[in-house]
Amino acid sequence: MTTRDLDIRSSRRPILGLTATCIMLISGVAMKAQTNPPAAKRWLEKAELARPFAVPASREAWEAERRGVRAQLWALLGRLPARPRTPRVETLSREDRGSYIVEKFRFDNGAGATVPGYLLLPENAPGRRPAILYCHWHAGEYDLGKEELFQAKHTPEAPGPAFARRGYVVVAIDASGFGERNGQGPDGPAETNYTAEETASKFNLWVGRTFWGMLLRDDLMALDYLASRPEVDPDRIGVTGMSMGATRTWWLMALDERIKTGVAIACLTRYQNLIEHGAIHEHDIGYFVPGMLNHFDTEAVVALIAPRPLLFQTGDKDGGSPVDGIRAIEAAVRPAYRLYGREDAFQSLIYPGLGHVYTPEMWEKTLAWMDEHLGASADRR
Repeated sequence: MTTRDLDIRSSRRPILGLTATCIMLISGVAMKAQTNPPAAKRWLEKAELARPFAVPASREAWEAERRGVRAQLWALLGRLPARPRTPRVETLSREDRGSYIVEKFRFDNGAGATVPGYLLLPENAPGRRPAILYCHWHAGEYDLGKEELFQAKHTPEAPGPAFARRGYVVVAIDASGFGERNGQGPDGPAETNYTAEETASKFNLWVGRTFWGMLLRDDLMALDYLASRPEVDPDRIGVTGMSMGATRTWWLMALDERIKTGVAIACLTRYQNLIEHGAIHEHDIGYFVPGMLNHFDTEAVVALIAPRPLLFQTGDKDGGSPVDGIRAIEAAVRPAYRLYGREDAFQSLIYPGLGHVYTPEMWEKTLAWMDEHLGASADRR
């Protein structure tokens, strides 16, 4: 999600990662949707949308169909360059911070960009450890990126050190256009912030691929690196993030079975419902994958994750994730988990009266979920 007209230009103090103006905007989305549905309805009626998605009644039929859904998902992302089996990573520094060690690294993504990142290692932790792929958010904070790991800006505490102290190896990279990659797009350093993101999107469309696909490809290269580390148990890797980081979370889990669990805060968005609410503007350009609604909506992507455990946490006043869309996703995805006898592994919590925020209660549930499904708490005993 981006709030470029608010976060970039506003000098108001951020409230849990959003400006006060943004909070007011989100709370007013319901009123806006009531006054502007006819335009969305006309556009949707004239579009060639896929039939409603439904999980087949048998596990065998679903296993066959899900292969086709995943293949279609990859096709929609475009002609992504092949990834090396393991990226060639250069370690730039190593710093002991007491309870954990921080390595700063970078790798060439093979598509014209250098990707910097951080790896956090729990100190004196024996054996192979569970690991977290941490996906930072958007919010128009182009200078932040992976530094989010070390800030209690929208999470109640700095997430990187918190996970490392609990025994997790943690990795995070700068997404395209963020952090050290701000001003590193195809137009060079003269273009920064949203314009750089926009030019990267345009470039990728010209060469037959999507900006979103390339962003996920960088994340998967970070996952490749994480899984290759001798300190990491490759069978215990999770992913988490808020906002754009949340969307990356469920897309990555849909695409790659190596990720065993995930927690997504906000941005559980069913695209047709977003359109119906007149809220397309709530999300940045990278959120949009050409042709997707000709095949399926969000529920098909999320269903690919079954039966792996997955937790969503969303405020019911979050304008970028209309609640009616969340309920439609839940109804469509639960049958996939039911086929595996794992209904409890899919949880979607909607918090009344909250917008686009990450509360202490949500954070505690995130930590508990990761401990339960990746076993870090057991390792500490």
